[in-house]
Amino acid sequence: MIGTLQTLLYLAFYVAIFALSVWALVDLVRRPPGAFTSAGKRTKNWWTAVLGVAVAVAFMAIPYPIGFGYLSFLALISAVAAIVYLTDVRPAVAPYSRRRGPRGPGGSSRGGW
Repeated sequence: MIGTLQTLLYLAFYVAIFALSVWALVDLVRRPPGAFTSAGKRTKNWWTAVLGVAVAVAFMAIPYPIGFGYLSFLALISAVAAIVYLTDVRPAVAPYSRRRGPRGPGGSSRGGW
């Protein structure tokens, strides 16, 4: 029973790292490249490479029925890459990646008729 609980916790831990890495990568893809240079961060291509590798390693670390079960010790590095992106880079590029365009139900940015 304890072995089963331990296996489930192990699986949950690595699935959470994978989900965190995927979330960071999806958020990165939605940001414009100019936002990174405007915020004084590394380029979007650099972060895409880092988070792409992080997602691949995190998937490979998930135990066998779902993933491959390899490189489990490197999954922590994947988690660190995703956490650095989500806590440092994402808030810095957010003001530069806001969508500018029509607002409101009428499509106009001004009120009135």
